[in-house]
Amino acid sequence: MTSNPTTAPGTALVTGASSGIGATYADRLARRGYNLVLVARDAGRLDALGSRLADQYGVKSESLRADLSDRADIRKVEDRLRGDAGITLFVNNAGVGPKGPLLQGDLDDFDRMVELNVLAANRLAIAAAQAFAGRRAGAIINTASVVALAPHFFNGTYSASKAFVLILTESLAAELQGTGVRLQAVLPGLTRTELFDRVGGSIDDLDPNMVMEVGDLVDAALAGFDQGELITIPSLADSSLYDSYHAARSVLMPHLSLSRPAGRYGLAG
Repeated sequence: MTSNPTTAPGTALVTGASSGIGATYADRLARRGYNLVLVARDAGRLDALGSRLADQYGVKSESLRADLSDRADIRKVEDRLRGDAGITLFVNNAGVGPKGPLLQGDLDDFDRMVELNVLAANRLAIAAAQAFAGRRAGAIINTASVVALAPHFFNGTYSASKAFVLILTESLAAELQGTGVRLQAVLPGLTRTELFDRVGGSIDDLDPNMVMEVGDLVDAALAGFDQGELITIPSLADSSLYDSYHAARSVLMPHLSLSRPAGRYGLAG
């Protein structure tokens, strides 16, 4: 068993914790001494993971079964975030991917994706932000995706859902300045998880040079968190590329809302 730090960092609540990125976050955070509240639909897998991590790292782990496409279950997790002052970190990770492109897709599947990737992520992020702001401490890690920056390469609903998470993170970070609450959006690229199997694909069909191992992804994301990054893109070697992208957006700002249409539209002044 690995010993805990002298000062325990508190409790981390992790959604989508039964496998993949969420389960790996649970492992890495337990290694850092966090107690855990693990959230997913599969209680058996949560219990097995929590028991292993508790034995390995000497932390406490609790399973909170919830289907975050169900509004009542979302509120159950929300109530825990608001009511448990021991929670110091929220990893807002639960999500689902597409089964194919939009034109061949099922609208009900896309609705379920929006319910989980947008509605649940939004409500829980804001609930955590409100609770942490009231406590003047805490941190939120939101799992977005690199397709938020390149939507033309992937399913539009999924890309839009992850762009929502990215913009939400940036806006919340601005609103939370001075409150002691930290935000981070993590933008994974292709990652070796069960996501592809669940939607009928295989990660092995993809270029291996583009696929990151999930442990490497989470380790890089937490390194970015430790460095105080707001936006973490684990495979991006030159951070100035994203800085340039962000700067270009800033240049647009003075031109986005003016009292008259632009002259290029040829309207009489």
